[in-house]
Amino acid sequence: MPRSDLDLVRAAVAEALSLVFPTACAGCDTLDVSLCDACRGQLAPRVRHGEAAGLIVRSGLEFAGVAARVLRALKADGRTGLARELAPALAAAAAAFGEPAPVVVPVPTSRAAMRCRGYRVAELLARRAGLRPRRLLTAARVVADQRGLSRRERADNVAGSMRASARLAGCRVLIVDDVVTTGATLGEAARALRAVGAVPVGAATVAATARRAPHG
Repeated sequence: MPRSDLDLVRAAVAEALSLVFPTACAGCDTLDVSLCDACRGQLAPRVRHGEAAGLIVRSGLEFAGVAARVLRALKADGRTGLARELAPALAAAAAAFGEPAPVVVPVPTSRAAMRCRGYRVAELLARRAGLRPRRLLTAARVVADQRGLSRRERADNVAGSMRASARLAGCRVLIVDDVVTTGATLGEAARALRAVGAVPVGAATVAATARRAPHG
């Protein structure tokens, strides 16, 4: 079975299990519902326009409140069914570029994260958003956990950590990810793409932290 199909099977199994076992709203902990109507309403896209590492960035939501809790549940708790709830935000962010469709390339998942989760968060979100992502950006080396690092430390941590496929030479590329914070990861993705002659048109993310979401 191709690896991309295997990822979808794993995600489907995790999603099915989340329906079998008792759960609570990822946004407010209301019992017996994966996401209540009130919290779902908080995920309605409100596209933010920003810039990070020299890239135009569009984000569907601010990384705060319900959006932050739902994203954490998807990433940390294996609740893959929530990707469907977050997908409209990513789709809106991508649509905000308003250009002929570029090649959509998700930020790569590290081997450690893949072993832990069993699925690639950015790629899963992109598929649920109908963006047809292509796995042409890969991890070139192991990086440390970004949490707790300063802006400069994050940039140093990810420098040279990605490798792009030569098949992207001359292609316009839209980078997709779940959240943008300092922009270090997106900047490294853009560097790797430019190194093979690709043209990053920008990045679309589900959410952006307050510093990366200055206006709607």
